[in-house]
Amino acid sequence: MDSRPNLDDLFDRRVIYPDFDPQERLARLVGLDDQKARLAKILGLLVNPAGLRNWASSHHPDAANLLDTVLRRPPLVVLAGDVGSGKTELAETIGDAVARQERIDITLLPLSLSTRGQGRVGEMTQLISSAFDYTLQEAEKLSSNDGRARGAVILLVDEADALAQSRETNQMHHEDRAGVNAFIRGIDQIANAKVPAAIIMCTNRLSSLDPAVRRRAADVLAFSRPNDAQRHYVLATNLEPLGFSEQHMTDLVDATGAESRTESYGFTFSDLTQRLIPNLVLDAYPSGPIEPSRAIEIARAMTPTPPFQDTNSNAS
Repeated sequence: MDSRPNLDDLFDRRVIYPDFDPQERLARLVGLDDQKARLAKILGLLVNPAGLRNWASSHHPDAANLLDTVLRRPPLVVLAGDVGSGKTELAETIGDAVARQERIDITLLPLSLSTRGQGRVGEMTQLISSAFDYTLQEAEKLSSNDGRARGAVILLVDEADALAQSRETNQMHHEDRAGVNAFIRGIDQIANAKVPAAIIMCTNRLSSLDPAVRRRAADVLAFSRPNDAQRHYVLATNLEPLGFSEQHMTDLVDATGAESRTESYGFTFSDLTQRLIPNLVLDAYPSGPIEPSRAIEIARAMTPTPPFQDTNSNAS
């Protein structure tokens, strides 16, 4: 009898890029242009190193050591930062940009949090190991002899600190420790195989990740709450077509920022797009238009999502 976990136990779903829906969702992620561009470039190098080799042959033909240094990095990128800052949405949609950039199909495999299992001995380790094994098997099918990937696989690990918490934590259960070991082995397994695959990890608590996992990251992209210019862009894109003046926008930006609030922290991206703007619509619908003065009043009355408090005392 085959006791191995099935795909439904391992992954929330399976997403194939390019596709119009993630392309549109990625375009709506305003204020994250730097993170978008950098992540697409990093993933492109990790899953399709032939592009980097072509670049080197044109511009630095004698840079064999340079290429080796860059390409030896483990295929892991960590997205770390505040809640509601767009990490998960970017991780779930960036594959479309990479697919179009590299002109290959990319499969996203979002790891299910059920991989923590039910606490039975060995279960968490088996689930994590199986997820990495499946990712590797899928990526091996897409390798080619000339180094040009025929496709790629991205394994997405959201809330990564739930699966790869530091083993230095005193209260860590043996099963959790074994799961982290399996996670590290999985990263190394994919790195050593040199297949067109990459791993994206998202976390609100970078310091809670195991140091061995952090050391393996090819890059760590930081995410924070939107600044004045970013909040202005989000709000103006939605509200200026409704007749909001520049002064109205200035007042709204001020109302959603940390400086004018008793909480000492401002709105997150998701506070703006998933809470404030829909609330403005619901407040006005169906009897009349959205009034700028009322919008400012609503923004001042809303409480932003509190920052995530990382209480890990063993952070290194």
